[in-house]
Amino acid sequence: MAKPLKDQAFATPDKVAELVQKVSAAIQQELPPVMAKMKLYLQNPSTRTILFKPIKTNIVEAHVQVQSMLKAEYSPKEIQNIINMVSIQDLQAQLDNLL
Repeated sequence: MAKPLKDQAFATPDKVAELVQKVSAAIQQELPPVMAKMKLYLQNPSTRTILFKPIKTNIVEAHVQVQSMLKAEYSPKEIQNIINMVSIQDLQAQLDNLL
């Protein structure tokens, strides 16, 4: 009988929270310079939107998958108080603001 995911050393709520923070920091720190370069080379906003759409879709889809796994494996208290993952709506708004 396998231990629940949250009882594994690599998936404790604190470790997951650390990974979530790293991903959030990467989105906030890495994407704006990429978008600035895109704006430098691509003057048409619709072209930038078309090129950014698959990136945004992949980020949001990964976020949805992680949230489903969290809901299945962790308690609501752990998800809210320890892991504290940004909501999908907030993530989408954050990504839309990059355009």
